[in-house]
Amino acid sequence: MTPPHARPRGTGRRTSPRLATAVLCVGLFILGMDLTILNVAVPALRSDLHATLAEVQWIVDGYALALGATVLAAGNVTDRVGRRRSFLAGLLLCGAVSALGALSRTPAQLVAARCGMGLGAALLMPATLALISTLHHEAASRRRAIAAWTATGAVGGLTGPLVGGHLVEAFSWRAAFWINVPLTALTAALALVLVPRTEQHTPEAGHRSMDTGGLALSAGGFLALIWAVIESPSLGWTHPAVLTAYGLAAALLSAFVRWERRSPHPMLPLPLLRDARIGAGAACLALMSLTLFGALFILTLYLQGVLGCTPSEAGARILPLPGGLAAGALAAPALMSRLGRRPPVVLGLVLVAAAFAVQAGTTPESGYGRVVVFTGVAGIGAGMVACAATESVMGAVPPRRAALGSAINDATRQVGAALGVAVQGSVLTSTYTHDLRTRLGGRLPPGPLPLPGATAPHTAPGPLVATAREAFVSAVTTTAFTALAITLVTTLAAWFWLPSEAPDRLPETTGAPAP
Repeated sequence: MTPPHARPRGTGRRTSPRLATAVLCVGLFILGMDLTILNVAVPALRSDLHATLAEVQWIVDGYALALGATVLAAGNVTDRVGRRRSFLAGLLLCGAVSALGALSRTPAQLVAARCGMGLGAALLMPATLALISTLHHEAASRRRAIAAWTATGAVGGLTGPLVGGHLVEAFSWRAAFWINVPLTALTAALALVLVPRTEQHTPEAGHRSMDTGGLALSAGGFLALIWAVIESPSLGWTHPAVLTAYGLAAALLSAFVRWERRSPHPMLPLPLLRDARIGAGAACLALMSLTLFGALFILTLYLQGVLGCTPSEAGARILPLPGGLAAGALAAPALMSRLGRRPPVVLGLVLVAAAFAVQAGTTPESGYGRVVVFTGVAGIGAGMVACAATESVMGAVPPRRAALGSAINDATRQVGAALGVAVQGSVLTSTYTHDLRTRLGGRLPPGPLPLPGATAPHTAPGPLVATAREAFVSAVTTTAFTALAITLVTTLAAWFWLPSEAPDRLPETTGAPAP
């Protein structure tokens, strides 16, 4: 059992691992909330900034895209400059850029602000998990701390719509940015007092050069890929610019892999991924995030456009998702201690697949009950996957490279989240556009693609609104079937590729050799 007070290396004072972990989780909660806080503000953003649906996707996705593209490099920076310093720098950068986002006047300015916030999150996230892994030396204590970390980040991300909904109704979408300024400042002040420096000063950490080539290639490749996915519905899937972007993404990401193989100080040491605990665990995290965060983006549109919820009502109706996620994450350590890591991952993915099967049965007459089942079941499953797969990754990384292990964990999740909004948003847009055009006899209203609107209570919708709702629900079911297929493939991959470990032979310390 972890002692109540420990003195981590690099500090001269006593500190409480539990208090330090709590502060780190608060920082992660804020950044998780930022990831989704604008989801329920889509109608307000479109109205105020005259943004298209593709521009809204960029605004929502810019945060996860910047975070996913740079977090591997940030993990290396964290190992060099110090974990607490990186945590503080990420918090303060997020707070400063959030103020700029609140002052934005165009969609492009808002996209830039969201990307800046993602850069701050990239500095913060690897530091949180690396610090937690260092503060908690015993396996049982570390698993509990990682479970709390997983639950906190997930609950932050999935309560973002609730917070955003109240802020949009009480003030405006700009309040979703202003709220970060005092929160990040307060958390930084607490970190200075309660979070210790835990650096393990090694000669290689001080002399390791920055892998700028790997950073440029990976960031450019993911940017080109997500641009192509988001813009395909409006430009056309065979448009020369779209095909060029797909080709550029493939070339840049292939070059990134070749560069990392030859780099003396790679941003992503590829041999690490050959360990199935890391490679398969990270893949499960990426694909789970792809399906879940894409579904969350679509669900908020469905609640407002089809069920007629206000922004705050839509945020409140998503609460079973973070509630289930927290429950799944907190239940995972007990399952791992009895069964090993693979069964909780597979069971969690099966639950997520079952939830998407429920969502795929949505009809224009479906009510909120189906949403409750989907969010609750998907949340429990995703929480189990996130906790067990994260423990798999962090348990295989040497302690001196804990920040890099955290960065791998974070990068896969955030790239998955960014691709989830891009892919499922594009599937939704393409299907909705085609179905609506067909139902309206081949013609769409001029201007940005209309979304179904709410009517007054006890009032039957007009013909155009009813048609739009039917087309939108059809698109929602198509995206659910897409997510279901991805989840089933991920389940099979987890069953065959994740190592089967005897519960009593799980590593007792981070970085212990595989059994």
